[in-house]
Amino acid sequence: QLQASGGGLVQPGGSLRLSCATSGFTFGIYRMTWYRQAPGKQREFVAGISSNSRTDYADSVKGRFTISRDNGQDTVYLQMNSLKPEDTAVYYCNAQYPAHVYWGQGTQVTVSS
Repeated sequence: QLQASGGGLVQPGGSLRLSCATSGFTFGIYRMTWYRQAPGKQREFVAGISSNSRTDYADSVKGRFTISRDNGQDTVYLQMNSLKPEDTAVYYCNAQYPAHVYWGQGTQVTVSS
């Protein structure tokens, strides 16, 4: 199971930290990824972190968002700074290990003044 939390309403330029707590699988060997889906748009990649903590980001969030993982707590985080209205979306966490894929339920992030 994946349980995402930490979303909310924030003003442009503000920050939020999303968390995705997991259970039921061997967290440390899974690649963890954040995706987001804005109204009327397809789900898109935001940031990913491999089992050895190698990270990658969508160009739209590079320099503003940071993904990290705590293998002791089986949790992945997304620190979001300098938020923009276009970051408004439902954010989903994903766990992948070749043939196994799990999705969380999503947490709403709204950036508005």
